[in-house]
Amino acid sequence: MGLAVTCPRCGGRVRPPGLSSSQWLCHHCGPTVPLHTVRQVNAEVLASVAARAGEDSLPLWCPWPMPAGWMVTGLAWAGDDRGRLSATAIACTGPTPLGTGPADIVLVAEEPGLGFGARIAGIAGPDPGPVLAGLMAEKNSHAKIRVAGHPTPLWSVDAPGDRSAYAGEAKGRWLYAVTWPAQAGYLLAETPTLHDLGEWLPGEIVFGAPTPFLATPE
Repeated sequence: MGLAVTCPRCGGRVRPPGLSSSQWLCHHCGPTVPLHTVRQVNAEVLASVAARAGEDSLPLWCPWPMPAGWMVTGLAWAGDDRGRLSATAIACTGPTPLGTGPADIVLVAEEPGLGFGARIAGIAGPDPGPVLAGLMAEKNSHAKIRVAGHPTPLWSVDAPGDRSAYAGEAKGRWLYAVTWPAQAGYLLAETPTLHDLGEWLPGEIVFGAPTPFLATPE
């Protein structure tokens, strides 16, 4: 299994614990936890990460049932062997119903203050709390998903023009849903259902070529 190990907040290189420090260190961000990004996701590694996420009670969100023609194309998680996971992410790719080409979505669940979801969304970090506080006070949610059978609100947050980014909270963690291209954000207007793979892993998941949107910066 090929893995890239980087800083969740900036995507830079990290140094493992050693004689000089008991923590993982990023040259730019200081003490952090390592982000592991799979270079090619498959059933075996997904099952392994889903099992650990379930043990740590950290959601591993995936649209399910998957829209026709959609595949899992990326997987990442933050944490090391000494502690609990602090973030998970899945990327999915598939055709748009309007026939305008492929679309991608990355779903991130993370603990407060990590900064990984904010980097994927292209917003100021480390988490969306301050932004969402103002949005929730001013207006109703911009989208709803179904999580564990319950409608869950998401709010659109300012993001670069190449993507749409939504954020909210589910199961006590931040939830980000980021789509490319930006107009693919309409996928979230259809109240999709997200399933926690840590609770049950469907055997029918199809895997595709790696998405560039969960890749680590060079």
